[in-house]
Amino acid sequence: MLTSLVLYLRNLCVQNLLLLLDSVLRLHGSQKLEKKDLNEKIALRPTSETIMYPMFSKWIRSHRDLPLKVNQWCNVVRWEFKHPVPFLRGREFLWQEGHSAFATKEEADIEVLQILELYRQVYEDLLAIPVLKGKKTEEEKFAGALYTTTVEAFIEASGRAIQAATSHCLGQNFAKAFNIEYELEKDNKLFCWQNSWGLSTRSLGVMVMVHGDDKGLVLPPRVAPVQVIIIPIYRKNNMDLLKSKCIETVNYLRAAGIRAEEDLRENYRPGWKYSHWELKGVPIRIEIGGRDVEKNGVTICRRDKLGEKEFLSMDNLAEALKKVLNDIHQNMYAKAKAKNDEHRVRAKTLQEFASKLNGNAVLVPFCETSQCEEYVKNYTETQTTVGESDAKFELTGKAKSLCIPFDQPQLEPGTKCFACEMEAKSWTYFGRSY
Repeated sequence: MLTSLVLYLRNLCVQNLLLLLDSVLRLHGSQKLEKKDLNEKIALRPTSETIMYPMFSKWIRSHRDLPLKVNQWCNVVRWEFKHPVPFLRGREFLWQEGHSAFATKEEADIEVLQILELYRQVYEDLLAIPVLKGKKTEEEKFAGALYTTTVEAFIEASGRAIQAATSHCLGQNFAKAFNIEYELEKDNKLFCWQNSWGLSTRSLGVMVMVHGDDKGLVLPPRVAPVQVIIIPIYRKNNMDLLKSKCIETVNYLRAAGIRAEEDLRENYRPGWKYSHWELKGVPIRIEIGGRDVEKNGVTICRRDKLGEKEFLSMDNLAEALKKVLNDIHQNMYAKAKAKNDEHRVRAKTLQEFASKLNGNAVLVPFCETSQCEEYVKNYTETQTTVGESDAKFELTGKAKSLCIPFDQPQLEPGTKCFACEMEAKSWTYFGRSY
């Protein structure tokens, strides 16, 4: 599954991404669309349980049919909220969703965490985005699930957390509803234990907002469609030579497994091309001029360190660039991690929590009751304010639980919940989210 996710992220056309983002933003700012009946009736679904599980009940007859694992890519619709945010929280989006059935809860529990670890790898090892692994509260878990695990990201630019991906243990709830049984022995039927998990195009929005800057996208090298762009510095007497050298270098890098392209357009000056490819977030720009050819080398500029240039020899250039690409990934992750850690704070009382809420994810001792969580939502919605950018997208000041992190700090016996007088059961992150 990880390989397919890599290909999915890598093959995205950045230009189309920008055009789509622009069109969605324009639509978001336009007047409300006129309500009218559709010419052709269509069926919309938020997830695929209701169309897949009737088939599960037919496919599964014996314990020999287990485990059953199904993965698919599809579009789904979420119509239960009023104010969509492009890419981060849309009414319709593309996602990967998986569904599985097991004979025992132990097998299901193992897979839940295996899938969650894959999602962590997607964000941290491919997108250079730090995430926090944990479990959702009863109030925030997937409807009908036994429990939900999550990887949570944080967007420093907006001060909001975002659910990056989830892996659910559904228990036997859906198996009982859809009669998904297996026969262990003759006349001895048992309900299956099921999981579901999903990752969506929300990952693109998170990637853009975590790494992007005022000059445009900053793409992680491991998923960038173009890792290296080569731009010739033309002079009247060396155009043919530089074109040939650029093409030769591109072919050499591609043969070494680096995704490289050349920009040989003569009707744009080098400075314009620099800005063009910086906007697209290409990790490395190579400049080849007459002096570079004479020195048998190239000048490189990294997208994560604009303004800094370095000369590299053509000897073993591919290996040197691979090291640079890896260093770019590590640097992007380290910068994102530092910002992430800076905005993870602690509080022990509701008043302290409210004072630290703006721009942060706050770790608090929590009783884990739904009543208390609902109180916190109402309190923060009425007693705290949001910034202008939040108001622009009609995002509220309401805070909710983000996750109960697996990595738990020590909780002293007798510690009170930050919002009520009950004894705290865990340290839990609360904050505003998309």
